[in-house]
Amino acid sequence: MKILVLGGAGYIGSHTVCELVDAGEEVVIADSLETGHIEAVNPKAKFYQGDIRDKKFIDSVFDNEKIDAVIHFAANSLVGESMTNPLKYYDNNLYGTKVLLQSMVEHDVKKIVFSSTAATYGEPESIPILESDKTEPTNPYGETKLSMEKMMKWTDVAHGVHYVALRYFNACGAHVSGEIGEAHNPETHLIPLILQVPNGQRESISIFGDDYDTKDGTCVRDYIHVTDLAQAHILAVKYLMDGGKSDVFNLGNGVGFTVKEVIETARKVTGHPIPAVISPRRGGDPAKLIASSEKAKSILGWKPEHADLEEIIATAWKWHKNHPNGYAK
Repeated sequence: MKILVLGGAGYIGSHTVCELVDAGEEVVIADSLETGHIEAVNPKAKFYQGDIRDKKFIDSVFDNEKIDAVIHFAANSLVGESMTNPLKYYDNNLYGTKVLLQSMVEHDVKKIVFSSTAATYGEPESIPILESDKTEPTNPYGETKLSMEKMMKWTDVAHGVHYVALRYFNACGAHVSGEIGEAHNPETHLIPLILQVPNGQRESISIFGDDYDTKDGTCVRDYIHVTDLAQAHILAVKYLMDGGKSDVFNLGNGVGFTVKEVIETARKVTGHPIPAVISPRRGGDPAKLIASSEKAKSILGWKPEHADLEEIIATAWKWHKNHPNGYAK
């Protein structure tokens, strides 16, 4: 099976390529390298550099390669940036997906697995969050991802392009080899920010609000290891290839950890005191975000293998300790 991975030089994309290659699949990567890293490109995959919004580029990839299925990670994904520059998100996420789907229809490629997000839900009404819960995003990032889902739904109705949208929660950790991992600039994710303290890159970690209605007053999030996410994408491709209908699945551990619990676990893993400073709440941070992944488990046969928080942080620490500046030398 030949699979096109868009955004295969990014964090989750590179880990998914790694798992696909290990499973013996033929992989083609297309990435603009705007936020991806050439160093993260798997040497066993074929690589094309170009922008998803460039129809000629996308057409050329489909012309050159007989693609069986697409896994789509190519998107901007910073919530804060999406609030200050929403049109960038509509241009890349939404217009880029429109160009991609148009090319898929023209080249008769009928299977796509798409990286969506828990941000499609907005403020949850109940915990754990179910796929059937209402979707009212509170930022343009979540809004564009939800619009991408709807674009795929109507493309399926009109042209029979079957899709799976995977709404995931907090991706974290790194490949067990320590060869690839998380490298964002700017970094906004909690675990890499915490690990910058033992790495000597910041004095302390900020906790934004300790007065939430949670067991220790800090926000609760559902952390999912990046390799478990990668496996879910592979299972979703298999599901579509076996004739599965278009659908949406949550991906999370179903277990929530508070910010304080994550910091305490990082102290244990690194052996560093990691000072924490209480700061004011950030606007738009829900108190709790926990997924129900029962649907993905029952329909896709997915099972997180790296659900232990200590293991997740240990894999992240192995990567960040040896690559304090990410892929930069």
